Amino acid sequence: MSIHPLAGKLAPKSILVNVPELISAYFTQAPDAGIDAQRVSFGTSGHRGNSLKCSFNEPHILAITQAVCEYRRQAGISGILFMGMDTHALSWPAQLTALQVLAANKVTVHIARDFGYTPTPVISHAILTHNQGTAARCDGIVITPSHNPPTDGGFKYNPPHGGPADTDVTNWIQDRANALLEGGLVEVQSLPLDQALQSSCVVQYDYVTPYVEDLQNVVDMEVIAKSKIRIGADAMGGSGLVYYAAIRERYGLNMEIFHDTLDSTFSFMHCDKDGKIRMDCSSPYAMAGLVAMKSDFAVAFGNDTDFDRHGIVTKSGLMNPNHYLSVAISYLAQNRPQWSEDLAIGKTLVSSSIIDRAAADLKRRIVEVPVGFKWFVDGLLNATIFFGGEESAGASFLRKDGTVWTTDKDGMILNLLAAEITAKTGRDPGEHYQDLVSRFGAPIYARIEAPASAAQKSILKNLSPEAVQETTLAGEPIEAVLTNAPGNNAPIGGLKIVAENGWFALRPSGTEDIYKIYAESFIDEQHLARIQEEAQAMVAKLF
Repeated sequence: MSIHPLAGKLAPKSILVNVPELISAYFTQAPDAGIDAQRVSFGTSGHRGNSLKCSFNEPHILAITQAVCEYRRQAGISGILFMGMDTHALSWPAQLTALQVLAANKVTVHIARDFGYTPTPVISHAILTHNQGTAARCDGIVITPSHNPPTDGGFKYNPPHGGPADTDVTNWIQDRANALLEGGLVEVQSLPLDQALQSSCVVQYDYVTPYVEDLQNVVDMEVIAKSKIRIGADAMGGSGLVYYAAIRERYGLNMEIFHDTLDSTFSFMHCDKDGKIRMDCSSPYAMAGLVAMKSDFAVAFGNDTDFDRHGIVTKSGLMNPNHYLSVAISYLAQNRPQWSEDLAIGKTLVSSSIIDRAAADLKRRIVEVPVGFKWFVDGLLNATIFFGGEESAGASFLRKDGTVWTTDKDGMILNLLAAEITAKTGRDPGEHYQDLVSRFGAPIYARIEAPASAAQKSILKNLSPEAVQETTLAGEPIEAVLTNAPGNNAPIGGLKIVAENGWFALRPSGTEDIYKIYAESFIDEQHLARIQEEAQAMVAKLF
């Protein structure tokens, strides 16, 4: 993909979203349930869409919320429903719609005080902490399209385990919501907005204090405070607007905070690689503003809009997510003495193999799972893994005492861990990564995309190892051909081929007519290019 002329530059006014138009379309335009693109569709992170394209409108939220209420009843979930929303323009009206349905269904829902914003990990934290002290199970809804452009809206459900719902749950909610749409929403229970807001079911709740106070039990906040290192925190206009200020005040940190006021156009952002506004804290283009200040801080960081992803800026620039994961894992394994040595490391199968090499040196077992944070939920909840991380800058880890913190990604604790590493060791995570490279080699990692029809995507999704006849990859013997993840034997929906110094993985997109090739080499760029070429040749043969 070519680099857009606007990449890394401040967003011009000409591309800013028209917020009134977007919200007006949410209320006035209705989807056609007979058009696939306008139906409810739960991907790995819930339903996402755009009100101007009739894919995220009030009928969608009425139907999805009613489906959630019905799912809760049949699953026996009767506790509090914790609801959070991010700062995308469509999140506000979607929350109002959802409250009308929840109140009509007599579901007690906790929203942020003063109709504020709540990060995804804070909802997971609230679910888990409340479920420890009550027999009535709690669950949650998060209204967010993650780091998607400002035009988009998103709506996802977290069951009582606190993490992303698995496909058995999301398929049920999706199918029921579409049935409600097809039926003209006549089965949806909803109160007028003023009645819903006055209902005893809708409770304004302080999400900030319990989460911020509890941080000391997962990150060494004391060592950060005592070090007085200068920290840069970019809220990136997201759902954690007030959280970094609360953290700074509570723990006395030397922290400068940026973009912690609401701007649903995200006009302060630098454009991403494709010239669009995208609040992706793992993109050097989107993060260009903070990267430009890298010399001003001992360590700096940002978050995507719902604060479940992390972006770490050191003196050497924005860290590749794979690089930081390897540093975080290595540091935690050696600096949490309370943790049992039996605890494993969770990684997605498209994450860097430097994690595997570091884990082997630490004598820690790797649990390699398919793409999607949902695969880490059980391991974190039952404390059989101490860390779950994916290459797209999402991760979480256990409390200091070895118990669960969140079962959803938590960008804040990963950012604060970077400050802990810097404060405790006197060296930033970028420097620690160079230590890993000197010991285990320098991985070169890339992801490319190629067009694929629906039939071709189906072929990739349903491959068997026997379909691969090749015995070498870029000159090395193939050591493994995987269509199921080795960590849990779950289907990966694609293929991964592994050799000693390189690998590639193929996955069809769930939403676009493309497939993705993830590849990595521990030799050089030429070796990586050869891996990519052979992967594409293999796909052509399969097609």
